[in-house]
Amino acid sequence: MSDSHNISDSSHIGEMNVLLVDDEKHFREILVKRLSQRGIIALQASDGEEALRLLEEKPVDVIVMDVKMPRMNGIETLRHVKDQYPATEVIMLTGHASTRDGVDGIKAGAFDYLTKPIEFEQLLRKIRQAQNKIRRAETEKKEIEFRERIKQQMAINERLVALGTIATGVAHEINNPLAIIQDSAGWVKQILAKPEMSTIPRRPDFEKALDRIQTSVDRARRITQQLLHVVKTQSAEIPDLVEMTEVNLRKLAGECIALVELEASYKEIKVSLESSDPNPIVWTDPYQFAQVLLNLLTNSIQATDAGGKINVVIKSSEEQVSLAVQDNGYGIPEENLTKIFEPFFSTKAVGVGTGMGLYISSGIVTKLGGVMAVDSQPDKGTTFTIELPVKA
Repeated sequence: MSDSHNISDSSHIGEMNVLLVDDEKHFREILVKRLSQRGIIALQASDGEEALRLLEEKPVDVIVMDVKMPRMNGIETLRHVKDQYPATEVIMLTGHASTRDGVDGIKAGAFDYLTKPIEFEQLLRKIRQAQNKIRRAETEKKEIEFRERIKQQMAINERLVALGTIATGVAHEINNPLAIIQDSAGWVKQILAKPEMSTIPRRPDFEKALDRIQTSVDRARRITQQLLHVVKTQSAEIPDLVEMTEVNLRKLAGECIALVELEASYKEIKVSLESSDPNPIVWTDPYQFAQVLLNLLTNSIQATDAGGKINVVIKSSEEQVSLAVQDNGYGIPEENLTKIFEPFFSTKAVGVGTGMGLYISSGIVTKLGGVMAVDSQPDKGTTFTIELPVKA
């Protein structure tokens, strides 16, 4: 191994753990020393079996491993590592005469291979690249989890809204005939109370039947009231997957834009972000607000022709922060501006939209203490503006 480079180089890699697996003790110790000077924690193992025992105690980010080792060779060890620790990246080391082993290692799941004697800076670059791959995978996983959480929240809210709409309609339709039944029963009871009706046959049976009718009417009304109360309570509360906190709105907006960039790219639509404040802080729930912003961005993409533009503009003051989603799309006719926040209203083709997105989004913004407004002109574009409080 070449050791001609300056080991006091100040460049460091971010926090990470490396495992060196090689049967040459002197080789390992030199690498451990130089890696530690670059801020990298390096564990050592003399063979594959020892490496697997160490991994059980402390998983690592990157493994640098020789192919030729006694007992369990590098390729066999690699297969065990990828089976048990698939996120761990492995860099194989092989001799010049055995490059085929390195190729076999890549086929078995290794990140890359280097031939001995190795250049330390080259090894360092490979470790950096492996670390970057790990970080990208972690970021992608978080984005997928974020999307799934948003989808779950949207599904919950849509179910609550749909249930509320249905329950309100059902309660109204049931209460109308109940009122007629109660009035009719009361009218019959008044007739029975007249003096001339005192001698009619089986009068007690009629009175008993009327009491049953009244009891059943009261019971049915209590059921509808309980149904409305449950729906009202659920829709009025912020769902369980919510955490009100201080949020950097610029950062959150950037994350949401990243999630829709692929969809926008299909229509060659440019989505940009502008902010008067580099760190606009608001008191809100990041997942609830992200759901609203993603819905607005998706709507804008669907309502904008190929080659269009969408701008997310953030402005802040001491008391509130406003976020606007502006597009140069089709726009909304004036007669529909007062309807777009109503449930089940949609201008999209049948099967494309449910008509619940803006209704749910408006409700979320209200629950979060904010206000949503819209300004639009046909064939010129639409701007949705949300104002949120800076503090709780």
